[in-house]
Amino acid sequence: MTNPATESYIQTKGDILIVDDTLPNLRVLSSMLTEQGYEVRGAPNAQMALMIIEAEPPDLILLDINMPGMNGYELCEAIKAKPGSKDIPVIFISALDEVLDKVKAFSVGGVDYITKPFQIAEVLVRVRTHLTIRTLQQQLQQTNADIQQANADLQKANIELLEANLALQASNQELDAFARTVAHDLKNPFSSIVGVTDRLKDDLAQLESENPSTLKLLEQIEHGGQQGVKVIDNLLLLAWVRKGEVEVKPVDMAGVVSRVQESLADMIQSSQGELIVPSRWPVALGYEPWLEEVWANYISNGLKFGGEPPRLELGATPLASGQVR
Repeated sequence: MTNPATESYIQTKGDILIVDDTLPNLRVLSSMLTEQGYEVRGAPNAQMALMIIEAEPPDLILLDINMPGMNGYELCEAIKAKPGSKDIPVIFISALDEVLDKVKAFSVGGVDYITKPFQIAEVLVRVRTHLTIRTLQQQLQQTNADIQQANADLQKANIELLEANLALQASNQELDAFARTVAHDLKNPFSSIVGVTDRLKDDLAQLESENPSTLKLLEQIEHGGQQGVKVIDNLLLLAWVRKGEVEVKPVDMAGVVSRVQESLADMIQSSQGELIVPSRWPVALGYEPWLEEVWANYISNGLKFGGEPPRLELGATPLASGQVR
């Protein structure tokens, strides 16, 4: 009794079509292959074989040569002429044992030739070998198809990524242009506020009856304007960075610190702070707008938390590595 699991495994070994007009030969081959677990179908002539192949192509064909009507050579040529059956391996089984007969069999598309009377073991080995080759060919074809599909998907993804990058670059350019326009449009009013407030403070100082609350209010307005200008400068700096316009070069550190002192003049005066600046600065590489921001943060923090009154001593130390601290 056959084990169901084994039977299920055996049934997957292959589907074989035997084409032979001699029924005893057909029955012997069919019985022999069925016992080995192959699914076997038979056809007594070429016309019926073509109908079977058209309806459900087999995995392998065992083909006799001498048949009435269409012989084995002609049938093999017909099989190889159709896209749906051209890759099915065909093994010729014939009593013809002349070299020319075998050459003819291979020339029309056969993959092997077995001479009658045949040995059962030989037939089984050749069938198993060509079914294995056919399976490997199908796997290779599927792998190639998968690779081609993967390449097509990759090319499509690359095109989509390129289009997305181009769209992102265009959006960034539009955003940078918008940021620059808005920043410049806002900077002018803030600068005007700072300038007008500074003049009002001068005018108020010349009045005999100076109003401390009014002066304090003007200082707050001026400070707010300065902060607005600083925010806009930072926006412009960010736009420059995004466009790659930041250039590192030797920095005029004395000029940088001087500009920071001017921008923080009111804070220095109100805190009665003292800033000690060196007469000479070492040469350093950097980007001046960033260094101005760094110095402004350092000095403003020092004025806030450096004691009463604060005393700040600025300087720089050249390092052995060539950097400046």
